[in-house]
Amino acid sequence: MRLPDLDLDLLRGFVTVAERGGFTAAGQALGLTQSAVSLKVKRLEEILGRPVLVRGPKRVSLTREGETLLAYSRRMLALNEEAVRRFVAPPVEGKLRLGVADHFVPRHLTPTLARYARTWPELRIEVEVGRSHELRAQLAREELDLVLGKRRDGETEGRLLFTDAVIWVAAPDFVPPEGRPLPLAMLPQGCMFRDRALTALARAGIAFEVVYTSPSLMGVAAAAQAGFALTVLGRTGILDGLVERPGLPALGTAEMCLFGDAGNRSPLVEPLIEELRAG
Repeated sequence: MRLPDLDLDLLRGFVTVAERGGFTAAGQALGLTQSAVSLKVKRLEEILGRPVLVRGPKRVSLTREGETLLAYSRRMLALNEEAVRRFVAPPVEGKLRLGVADHFVPRHLTPTLARYARTWPELRIEVEVGRSHELRAQLAREELDLVLGKRRDGETEGRLLFTDAVIWVAAPDFVPPEGRPLPLAMLPQGCMFRDRALTALARAGIAFEVVYTSPSLMGVAAAAQAGFALTVLGRTGILDGLVERPGLPALGTAEMCLFGDAGNRSPLVEPLIEELRAG
């Protein structure tokens, strides 16, 4: 039995609907009518023999099979993009100094950069991992070319890559001590996640104590994994050995952005953004 091939154009339509939350928004992004996008997804479902989307009155959502297909689709589209750029895009040489906030590191950064490097084999990439505000200060001093980091509340600078829920996390067996302040593991002062967490606890009247401070996100996460304290992470960056802790004040979302003057680097920046979103 010969299995059918999946059309990349159909997959692109499906991914856009899933990311935009509906056929109308997907059509606007693709320059197509709503009905044209709907037909693409319907054809894809016919090939697979099962539904991938649940059509709601205002938004669409993924079926379980749709969630699986979305991951495959992103990988296939990214690989196609990599291959096409490798042969069609103009050659790119030189050096790209990239600052990466450590909140990005758990988000499959290394394989993402590996794919990016394969697309641009003549490009030398230098990566520095640190805290968002420190890396952006280096960017201002022209010590870095681009920075992947958090955008502070109310700020408009930077190009939005994705929005991440900020959550409380701890070891699965963590038990808050009775009659004592809530123990916290945090990054040093100046961290947006720290400021937001401490403010939320104070407003809720919950006593807390920062018992562990580390300049490294991995150091903070290690303290939480050991059951020593609670900490705060972006949901997409949650690490093994940590689970979300309900019942604490909501911390909203964080905007993860690309900072830097990309005017002369568009051949480099666009595929990097696509890799990060696909990752």
